[in-house]
Amino acid sequence: MVNTKPVFPKTPVASWATLNSANTGKDGSGTVATIFTAGADGARVDAIKVRALGANVATVLRIFINNGLVNSTPANNILFHEVTCPVTTANEAAAQNDTWLNFNGIDLPQLVLPPGYKINVTIGTAVSAGLAVSAIGGSYTG
Repeated sequence: MVNTKPVFPKTPVASWATLNSANTGKDGSGTVATIFTAGADGARVDAIKVRALGANVATVLRIFINNGLVNSTPANNILFHEVTCPVTTANEAAAQNDTWLNFNGIDLPQLVLPPGYKINVTIGTAVSAGLAVSAIGGSYTG
């Protein structure tokens, strides 16, 4: 049977991780940070935000979709998107710039995950202050 009415998430999800260490792999294996896990009935990811926590060298943020199994098996992961993170300088007089990835059809298509799927992230170059990466969305179960 096909849904004929909109389906909305039941439980809001806000989760995050801080990244400092490099992982140069492009297959989602190695050390990753999980920033979102879909519930038993799946989930919708509305946005991912990247924020420098101070002075950092330039790096790339890699976003992987994982099928809910171990990420050490490359076939369980797909490189979904990359974001360039520029050099940042610690500053007490001006805010750091945030990078928002919105899954609303403007920046990226809406991202709906099957049950148990995960969003894992890595950075390509080690950074000293760190990058805070957060995900906002909702799970279809409570």
